[in-house]
Amino acid sequence: MSVAGSVLVGAAAVGAGGLLTLLHRTFVTGLALQAVGCVLLAFGGLWALVADETAGLAFTSAFDPRVGVDALSGLFLGILGAVGVAALVFATRYLEPSGKGRTIGALTGLFVLVQALVLVARDPLTFLLAWEAMTLVPAAVILVSRADEPARRSVFFYVALTHLAGAGTWVAILLLASEGAIGDPSVIASGSGVQIAIALAALVGMGAKAGVMPLHVWLPLAHPIAPAHVSALMSGVMIKIAIYGLVRVLVEWLGVLPEWLGVLVLALGALSSVAGVVYALFQHELKRLLAFHSIENIGIIVLGLGACLLLRARGADAWAAFALAAALLHTVNHALFKSLLFLGAGSFERAAGSLELDRLGGLLRRMPWTGGAFFVGAVAIAGLPPLNGFASEWTTLQSLLHVPAYGGVADGTAAAIALAALAATAALAALCFVKVVGLVLLGPARRDAVAHAEEAPGAMRAGVAALAGGCVLLGLAPGLLFGSLVGLAPWSAEAPTTVGLDLPGTGDFRSGGVALALAALVGALALVRGRRVAARAPTWACGQLVERQLDWTSAGFTKPLRLVLEDVLRPEREVAVRTEGGVVTEVAYEGRVPHHFEERLYRPVTALAMYGAHHARRVQGGRLGVYVAYLLGLVLVVLAAAKLGVLG
Repeated sequence: MSVAGSVLVGAAAVGAGGLLTLLHRTFVTGLALQAVGCVLLAFGGLWALVADETAGLAFTSAFDPRVGVDALSGLFLGILGAVGVAALVFATRYLEPSGKGRTIGALTGLFVLVQALVLVARDPLTFLLAWEAMTLVPAAVILVSRADEPARRSVFFYVALTHLAGAGTWVAILLLASEGAIGDPSVIASGSGVQIAIALAALVGMGAKAGVMPLHVWLPLAHPIAPAHVSALMSGVMIKIAIYGLVRVLVEWLGVLPEWLGVLVLALGALSSVAGVVYALFQHELKRLLAFHSIENIGIIVLGLGACLLLRARGADAWAAFALAAALLHTVNHALFKSLLFLGAGSFERAAGSLELDRLGGLLRRMPWTGGAFFVGAVAIAGLPPLNGFASEWTTLQSLLHVPAYGGVADGTAAAIALAALAATAALAALCFVKVVGLVLLGPARRDAVAHAEEAPGAMRAGVAALAGGCVLLGLAPGLLFGSLVGLAPWSAEAPTTVGLDLPGTGDFRSGGVALALAALVGALALVRGRRVAARAPTWACGQLVERQLDWTSAGFTKPLRLVLEDVLRPEREVAVRTEGGVVTEVAYEGRVPHHFEERLYRPVTALAMYGAHHARRVQGGRLGVYVAYLLGLVLVVLAAAKLGVLG
């Protein structure tokens, strides 16, 4: 089967599966058929990537519907297919065959199809229509799954922000089309006003969809309230398709960009990575914490993209290709481990009834398969060897290290700040997931429902296990994919395929060797320990009874960092002291770290917009005569402007 045949049959299978999902008797069959379709999408996409094949029609600036596949879109089709398979297999037992569940299952198939359509679109019309549908379909899924007022408000904010900022995507694509530059980078002159306008518009529109700060506030509102398998598709795939758009525009279609644009992209990446992980640390709900980590990892990807733009502007084409490959490798890696973590969170929520970190605990004993896979995802997202998160962060770091060698003082300073941001991000991510693993997987169960949690059904376990296997494979052998990713740079040839990562001047990094060393160390410690076990002893709590209220909490874990960053984070506290007869009987403490981007920037702007809209409604009198008067007034203004020559 050819690339085109695999993608077409896969899309048809997803569509047919979506229709079957609407029927009660064929509900599971429909989800399974959608999963088969995703397998074919992944197969066709990865075939196009590895073999560097193209299928279908070429890009055009005309508004004639066209579809096609090349190596870059093949990579993202592979991501979509891989995550889609795991999510849909998971959904066969996660969703109930009720009316709501069948609707969500059908909308999930539609969501996969519109994302695939963005990737295969070869004309501006198809691309923009699919881009808008990619926003609206998950919004519909959330509204079907949850009908409460907070959910509706979050969906409204998500749709409003992504559409308002998404105007940048329309501006960028339409300007490219008007210049005839879609698929032809030679049309637009380097450093021209048109080139800069397109680049800035793409950063706004596609950056908002990716969750780049400060246009990120929709992401921690929408992702946590979606069903688990849809959260996996949103965080694992949808925001990555925005990265696909940025690579198309900034790297492929606009040619060489000015250095200051590369510095700007680096700054956005540094802000997103550091602020994303800092806000994640202070979250107390697991899915919201994972949503902020999506912002962090998008920041790491954007750091690699910024290094690519700077190195290319300085003529260091080889290292620019390595930087682009690093960004794309982290795109793949994040898709795998973030989808795994969201699916694992869905299993925990189903078993324990809550995702509040302080109300979980001990789930690794109760759910060893799901908990073990979740632990693999936690190690991967923390960027620890020998898993895949470390491999892509290491290549990003090496790319940033080489920016000063080819640039001036300003470039070197920007790269040094970006390096510091990446190092801080890696350290804070490790700290955050030590907290998550300790509070969710280890320790005692903090509620009776958690103590009686049962392992997820086989299909749900299979979904997370497959993604965990992908994290291990790309951690041990990242070079199997990295060489093909280097070849995606328009100016670069494909690098040799190796098991490890061999970058010039850095040595050959072998994850397999690290894994063997760690295995040997663990084995040696096990031999030294022998059959001895630690003696059980009661916990000392300063003479108090050991109760669940004394267990370590999320806030207690992060308090030292909160104190250090107090002037920046401005945490809010409320202490209530209850006394009886002059004796203190109860002290209640409540604290939180506010999301300043949302509360101090977007909420006031939203309130002002709603206030203006409320007063603007006064012109809607509902009477025909008033509307005719408005039209006559408009005609008179246009005629007067024409008479004065304002309209030319």
